[in-house]
Amino acid sequence: MMFFVDTHTHLADEAFAGEEDAAVQRAVAAGVTKMLQADTGTADRQASYDLCARHPGVLFPMLGLYPGNVDEHWRDEIDALQPWLTRHPVAIGEIGLDYHYGAETAELQKEALKVQFELARDLDLPVNIHLRDATEDFFAVMEECRGMGLRGNLHAFSASAEVFERMQRYGHWYVGIGGVLTFKKAHIAEDVLRIPLESILLETDAPYLAPSPLRGTRNESANIPLIAARLAEIKGVRVEEVAAVTTRNAENLFAI
Repeated sequence: MMFFVDTHTHLADEAFAGEEDAAVQRAVAAGVTKMLQADTGTADRQASYDLCARHPGVLFPMLGLYPGNVDEHWRDEIDALQPWLTRHPVAIGEIGLDYHYGAETAELQKEALKVQFELARDLDLPVNIHLRDATEDFFAVMEECRGMGLRGNLHAFSASAEVFERMQRYGHWYVGIGGVLTFKKAHIAEDVLRIPLESILLETDAPYLAPSPLRGTRNESANIPLIAARLAEIKGVRVEEVAAVTTRNAENLFAI
């Protein structure tokens, strides 16, 4: 049987209310035996960590402040992270910059990102990056933080191969590929040809971005094999190779 890792999911989202454990069971039955829970802020952190505690060795928590939740009180949110640092997060995330809806908080987002980069450095943890419509500012922050020895991945990657190649100036960075890859006319299908399989992670971002032919429905970690199959088709390799390499990538990056 093939085994997969979903490197970005939100099982504590209200879309799964009352069905969280069943969704985990469906994923494991589909071969998705490890799932990383993305953190966005204080609102659902307790529920997320409780869920991870119920499924040890299967669900793994991340810890961070989502850029869409950054406002003038962001330092209070960072302070609220501190008691959770002893509960073994596998990454600082999801963190980053999002100017699509939050351009008015751009300066605050950059400040929050740098502080969380420092946290990742101090804890020797990888980072899980959310990046939307803020590429140049993100690279400006990366340049400022070049000496921190950061590592991690760009989640929900839909940028160009050039952006991936630019990230490699800062070490070996991975990209998270999800359901968008299966969409008709998805330009990422062309760019992924230029990204080595050794730099690719699989993810769902569940409950969002369900792959075809399930587009428009609630996404689940159990759908990872659909994404893997499409990636294998594009790369011209067997899906077993995609499963093996992407799982190894995830286990190495997140130490799971």
